[in-house]
Amino acid sequence: MSGENQTNPTKAIHPVYTVTNIQTKVRVLDGTKVTYSSWVRLFKLHAKGYKVLSHIDGTASPAKTDPTYDTWSEIDAIVLQWIYGTISDDLLGQVLDPASTAYEAWSKLQNIFLNNKGSRAAALEHEFNNLTLRAMTSLEASLRATE
Repeated sequence: MSGENQTNPTKAIHPVYTVTNIQTKVRVLDGTKVTYSSWVRLFKLHAKGYKVLSHIDGTASPAKTDPTYDTWSEIDAIVLQWIYGTISDDLLGQVLDPASTAYEAWSKLQNIFLNNKGSRAAALEHEFNNLTLRAMTSLEASLRATE
C-alpha cells in the first residue's frame, strides 16, 4: 500500500435522485378521478419527503452566479418532470413550456384550477338546482349524482 492519501470523501446524494417512477408515489391529476386538491396534497407530501418543497412553494432560486445554481437547476428540472409526469395529457398541453421552472408550472396549474373556482361552483349549483328526483331511481342515486 502506498503512502498516498486514499481518502475520497463521497458527496451525499440528494434524495430527489432516488425517485425512479413518480407515478408510483403521486397519482395522475385528471380533475375527475384525482382532484386538484388531492393531487396537491400528495405532491407536496412527496416534495417535502424528498427535500424539494422549496421548488414549488415560491422560495426564490439562487442567482445564476451562485455556485449552487447548477445543482438547484438540475433538481428543479427533475421536479418539473415530476409535475409533467403526474398530470393528464390535456393539462400537460396547457402548462408545458421548455423554459419553465417547476414553480412556474406549479403556478400555471394552480391558476387553471383555482381561477375557475367561482364559475365551477356556479355551474355545480345550477346543475344541483335543476336536478329532479323523478330522474333518479332512488335517493342514493340522486346523492351520487350531486357528488
